[in-house]
Amino acid sequence: MTPAPRRAPARGGGRTASAIPQVSWRAPQPAPIVLVSGPEEVCAERAIAGLRDYLRAEDDSLEVSDLRADDYAAGSLLALTSPSLFGEPRLVRVSGVEKCSDAFLTEALRYLESPQDGATVVLRHTGQSVRGKKLLDAIRSGTGGGIEIACPAVKRDSDRFDFAAGEFQAARKRIAPVALRALVGAFSDDLTELAAACQQLIADVPGDVDERTVERYYGGRVETSAFTVADTAIAGRYGEALVALRHALASGADPVPLVAAIASKLRTMARVAGTRESSSALAARLGMKDWQVDRARRDLTGWNETSLGMAIQAAARADAEVKGASRDPVFAVERLVTVIATRAPFGAG
Repeated sequence: MTPAPRRAPARGGGRTASAIPQVSWRAPQPAPIVLVSGPEEVCAERAIAGLRDYLRAEDDSLEVSDLRADDYAAGSLLALTSPSLFGEPRLVRVSGVEKCSDAFLTEALRYLESPQDGATVVLRHTGQSVRGKKLLDAIRSGTGGGIEIACPAVKRDSDRFDFAAGEFQAARKRIAPVALRALVGAFSDDLTELAAACQQLIADVPGDVDERTVERYYGGRVETSAFTVADTAIAGRYGEALVALRHALASGADPVPLVAAIASKLRTMARVAGTRESSSALAARLGMKDWQVDRARRDLTGWNETSLGMAIQAAARADAEVKGASRDPVFAVERLVTVIATRAPFGAG
């Protein structure tokens, strides 16, 4: 069942409050005007493809056309949306609205006043410029009877985790949390590749996806991920941590994000340490996910207040060194891994 669209609240940063329904990119719905906004291309492409499939499932005679708002020939929008002799439904996909020409802006504003019956016009605006703001404001005010599909940037690890989890949930396929985290860690720098990896596992694996499956498909990526280095060091597996670190460095990984990954996990451990609240209550209070709290509590095994404080100081020193305070950033991250994995005194080595 398609979830009911929601209304968007007012937003800061100069963004006009939207009076039109907000629809998830995972469950797009047709409307006379569909504004697909935001910089995340993976989500935008999924939304637009989903709209096409939705409309084609309703009527396989659907006519699909593409326009560029930045290279627009006058009259094109009206020509493509006008009914044909046999009255087939029309889908017009307009790209580059953030770079739209004056001719397109004028005609699009006019079109909003009287959309064509049987036509769905999808307007793709990345939000990377204020060009076309008058058009966006008109759509969001309700002119044209449109909806908005927001595709905000996926930047944080928790956002990537939610994205990947959503891929499997949408396919009604189960993946073990540790396997999902390994998969996200392996593709932490490229959402397009992460999406493709999720879809490959969904298509290829007949049963549930576990950690061994992820390692079999993407072991090379998993071994060299920053969080694998962090996980093995924090778990006290010194030999594995050094091997993972050397694989990462040999694959071109930069010491800065390696140290950042370790520091991030240590900070999360420090926030969770000593608390007795339930995972859900603590996660809500700290603005975290339940799984992050559970993982941090598992990571704390074998640690105490003194050793955790020492590790955090070592991470701070390494962070400064890999950002220019040392001539040898590789040695700095190696020393950090050694300090953490062996619980050695701060500054040893």
